[in-house]
Amino acid sequence: MRVNTNLVPDVLADLQQSQSALNTALQEVSTGKRVNQPSDDPAASAAMVQNGIDTANNDQYTQNITTVQTTVQAASSALSSVVTSLTQAVSLGTEGANGTTSSTNLQVLASQVQGILTSVVAQANTSVGGSYLFGGTVTGTTPCTADASSPTGYTYNGNNDTNSVAIGDNLNVQANLAGSQVFSNASNSVIGALSSLVTALQSGSTSSISTATSAVSSAINYVSQQQAFYSNAESQLNSQETALQQDKVTLTTQATNLVGVDMAQAATALSQAETDNSAALAAAAKVLPVTLLNYLSTPS
Repeated sequence: MRVNTNLVPDVLADLQQSQSALNTALQEVSTGKRVNQPSDDPAASAAMVQNGIDTANNDQYTQNITTVQTTVQAASSALSSVVTSLTQAVSLGTEGANGTTSSTNLQVLASQVQGILTSVVAQANTSVGGSYLFGGTVTGTTPCTADASSPTGYTYNGNNDTNSVAIGDNLNVQANLAGSQVFSNASNSVIGALSSLVTALQSGSTSSISTATSAVSSAINYVSQQQAFYSNAESQLNSQETALQQDKVTLTTQATNLVGVDMAQAATALSQAETDNSAALAAAAKVLPVTLLNYLSTPS
């Protein structure tokens, strides 16, 4: 039987192996991952690349929804205020059309409706974060401004286009309605109806006041229909937000399964690695000094 008198290589190899195992165990416990570089598990690392892409997309879609929800809710609130204002205008117009209102009171009513018109124009110019909601895709310019040359006294500065935002893979949502559709539509012009009512009240013509009041009443129904668009959009956004939250949980679970580590097992492995490393160090402490002494005492 041959006895190996040179134990240094074996001891060093054991020491290196135990230290490597300890380093791995420490890294798993500190990061919570069993895969910290592609070579640890090439297949899992490749799958994590797609997981990372899907997670980034999920985060972007969620952020888009949050942004659009803010604008949709603000637009819906603005139109709700417009409906309230138009309802007040109908009440004033009805009072002016009864044939018993004095000329002086008609002028007072006209002034009140003019105030309502100003309020409605302010709603048409609603902005969120510096972006106007009813300018179509022209979000940096005030949609409605005073214009003495216009029959309604105002002009629309936006366009007829709308904004669309991605809220999922192959899923977009229309985020707004153009002000030209909501406030100055050819068949149901909210601003035009109010402007006509102001003019009719100032003229004192009962028939003109009645006709203008009917136009404002029609505008109420029209604006309510436009508001329904925002209600539907908000419902779609809420539904998609819930779906994205569920997808986020799925992606997080997938990532944990791919590269995560069981912390209880990792802690046990670390404890064992520390024990093994201590044993290897102790063995090295006994063997290496003796071997070095033998080397020094060997005649040259």
